[in-house]
Amino acid sequence: MRRNELCTPCYIILESALRRNGEILKKLREDTGCKILLAQKCFSNYEVYDILSEYIDGTEASGLYEARLGFEKMPGRECHVFSAAFREDELSELLGYADHIVFNSLTQLKRYGSRAKAAGKSVGLRLNPEFSTQEGHEIYDPCAPGSRLGVRRAELDALEPEKREKLLGLLDGLHFHTLCEQDSDALESTLGAVLERFADLFALPLKWINLGGGHHITRDGYDIPRLERCVNTLRGRGLEVYLEPGEAVALNAGVLVSEVLDVRPADSTGIPPAILDTSAACHMPDVLEMPYRPPLEGASDDKPCKVRLGSQTCLAGDVIGVYGFDSPLEVGDRLTFGDMAIYTMVKTNTFNGMPLPDIVLEKPDGECVILRRFCYNDFFSRL
Repeated sequence: MRRNELCTPCYIILESALRRNGEILKKLREDTGCKILLAQKCFSNYEVYDILSEYIDGTEASGLYEARLGFEKMPGRECHVFSAAFREDELSELLGYADHIVFNSLTQLKRYGSRAKAAGKSVGLRLNPEFSTQEGHEIYDPCAPGSRLGVRRAELDALEPEKREKLLGLLDGLHFHTLCEQDSDALESTLGAVLERFADLFALPLKWINLGGGHHITRDGYDIPRLERCVNTLRGRGLEVYLEPGEAVALNAGVLVSEVLDVRPADSTGIPPAILDTSAACHMPDVLEMPYRPPLEGASDDKPCKVRLGSQTCLAGDVIGVYGFDSPLEVGDRLTFGDMAIYTMVKTNTFNGMPLPDIVLEKPDGECVILRRFCYNDFFSRL
């Protein structure tokens, strides 16, 4: 089956692009000795984990279900887990999957750290360096005021000496995650702040440090040599260094194909709305949350025929954006949105009873294999 034979809407994962990204990450591992984990919160399509396992060291999870997925679908590889707070009724099962567990607070470390160590797990603590490098997207900034993520310097300073020694003695590693779609200059600045603000923690007999995600390593123009210097600084301190990118693994490695169902007359804006069989709210929610406008093949701002692309749903704001085309859109036209592997399939929903798009793998020779086809029961069973 070829792409033009597929039913819409559908996500298409591009094997060739996954492998391109994988080669970049593999070279980074070979050149620096760092380890790469897939942040499953961004991309959890386990049908291609066998491909990814050729290039990375394991998975990172944000809770029980992701930990189980990584453990089962990338067997024999590392399985790291972090959560803002772990549940007592889930911890025993979780410890059966994870080999590294990172706590978000001193209270969680005190409550569960000894139990994790007794189970033979490597224990870490997430830090909040209170050093923000982002602008305009506070929802994605773990260092924003009021953040619930990571232990701040003041919390460590408030520990009584005896409790401090016992508690921090549980640690094998440290973790911080502060970036979002950023270059290595932001990491370099943040790392400097971490090394300065938490210098005393680096005097502990630590084994590893996890630099989190948000590194756009596979993006054109990303400064890999600077990243390598950051990694080598920490490797020089005798630490195993982990990176847990999600986007960099699957960046530009997928598309979403949709069909035009209707084109309405233009109103006072002069821009006609087109109704598609896909939805920003249901199938690409970051369009509304970020917000951002995804790339669209064949469209550009300087083309004359402007169209506002929206969805079948009843949500008035379920609009993908205004795009320019060479000629007016017609019913039946197919549109292909780019960069649709990341933060899409993991975030889909069935609001308004919208069907979930098929998930397809396109092989390097252009052959398409349907990995998953959804139906009414997938909507019904969620309610």
